Amino acid sequence: MNTQTTLRIRPFQGLTPKPSFADELNCVPYDVVDSQEAAVLAAGKPRSLLHVDRAEIDLPPETDVHADVVYAKALENFKKLQGEGVLVREDVPSVYFYRQIMGGHRQMGLAAVCHVDDYDKDLIKKHEKTRKDKEDDRTRLIDTIGANTGPVFLTYRDSSEIDRIAAEVEKTVPTFDFTAPDNVRHTVWRVTACSPVVEAFSKVPVAYIADGHHRAASAARVARDRRAQGRGSENSDWFLCVLFPETQLQILPYNRCISDLNGLSPEVFLEKVKALFGLEPDAADKPQGAGKVSLYFQGRWYGLTCAAAPGADPVSRLDVSILQDRLLAPCLGIDDPRTSQRIEFVGGIRGTEELVKKVDSGKAAMAFSMFPVTVRQMMDIADAGQIMPPKSTWFEPKLRSGFFIHTLD
Repeated sequence: MNTQTTLRIRPFQGLTPKPSFADELNCVPYDVVDSQEAAVLAAGKPRSLLHVDRAEIDLPPETDVHADVVYAKALENFKKLQGEGVLVREDVPSVYFYRQIMGGHRQMGLAAVCHVDDYDKDLIKKHEKTRKDKEDDRTRLIDTIGANTGPVFLTYRDSSEIDRIAAEVEKTVPTFDFTAPDNVRHTVWRVTACSPVVEAFSKVPVAYIADGHHRAASAARVARDRRAQGRGSENSDWFLCVLFPETQLQILPYNRCISDLNGLSPEVFLEKVKALFGLEPDAADKPQGAGKVSLYFQGRWYGLTCAAAPGADPVSRLDVSILQDRLLAPCLGIDDPRTSQRIEFVGGIRGTEELVKKVDSGKAAMAFSMFPVTVRQMMDIADAGQIMPPKSTWFEPKLRSGFFIHTLD
C-alpha cells in the first residue's frame, strides 16, 4: 500500500536541445497563443517546438485542430527533431535549475518530474477547474508523442535548504542562457548529482499548481489510461514540472472589461456602484492594495472599496469575487463569467493602457483594474479544497517549452 505523505520528485533522462539549436527550438507555452499566433512565431523556424505543440500550423488553415492528422503531424515533427539531432537524449538522469529574469524580477525553480499519484492524492494541489476539450487535446498529444513537452508550473512554501542548493548552482556555468523576444532572460543549469536536491524536496509536504492545470490533468489521465491498457511504464507515471519557491513568484492582475451597461443609464450605474463600494473620483488607474478596485468609465478613473463580509471563506474574500457577486452579476447581468460573452479578461501584462483603449474606442463600456491575487491567497484556496474564480491569476514570466522534455517510453 502506498503510504506516501510528502511530495516526490526525481531526475529524468530526457531530451534536451543541442546547444546550437536551443534558441530556435524553445517556444512559448502552447496555451498562450492561438493557431494563427503560433504560425507567426514559428515562421522561418522549422525547429521550433511549436511544430509539435501546435502541429496544426503545418496543415491547411481549415484543418480541425482536434483532427487525427494534427496529432499524427505532431508525432512526425517530434521524431524529425530527434532524427535530425536537434533534440538529444541525456546520458544520465538529471534535474535542471531554471532561472527567469524579467526586468527587476527574478525567480529560480527546479525542473524535475513529479508522480501522478501525488497529483491524484492532492499532494499537488489545484485551484482551477479544467475544460474537457482542452484536457482531451493535451491527453491525446502526450499519449501520441509519448512525452511531456511543456512543464507544469508548481510552487511550494520556501525552503532554506533548497534555496542554498540553488544559490550554489547559480555560481556555475549554465547549460543554456537565452533572452527571448519579450526580453525575459531564461537560464538553465543541468545537475547530475541529484541526491541533495531530491532529499531536500522530500521534506516539502505539498506543491501547488500555479499554471498548467490542463497539462497536469492530462498527464495523470495518460498514466491512468496506459495502466488500464497494459501500456504503463515507470516513466509514464511521472510528468514534467518546474517548482518555484512561493516568495519568488510574481502574479499580475487579471483585469475585466464589460461590453455594456445592461440597460442602465450612466447615472444609475454610477449610483449603484457608489452605494455598493463608494466612489472616489480621479483615482489611480492601479489600485494600491487588496480591497481596492479602479473603475474606468466615461474617460475617468474611480476608486472602489471592496470589503469582504466578516467570516468570508478564502474565495469570497477575493476582490474578483466581491466585484462579481455584488456588481457584475446582480447589476450588470454577468451571471457566469466563464461563459458570458459580455465580459473580457485582460491580462495585467498588457497594462491599464489597454483598458483605456478598449473603453475609449467603444469596444467596452467600462473596465475594472484589479489588485493582483497573492500566492498565499491561492494556496489558502487550494488548501481549503476550493476553486478560484475564472481568470484570477496571471503568472509572469511564463515558462518556455523545449529546454527539457520528459519522455514516457
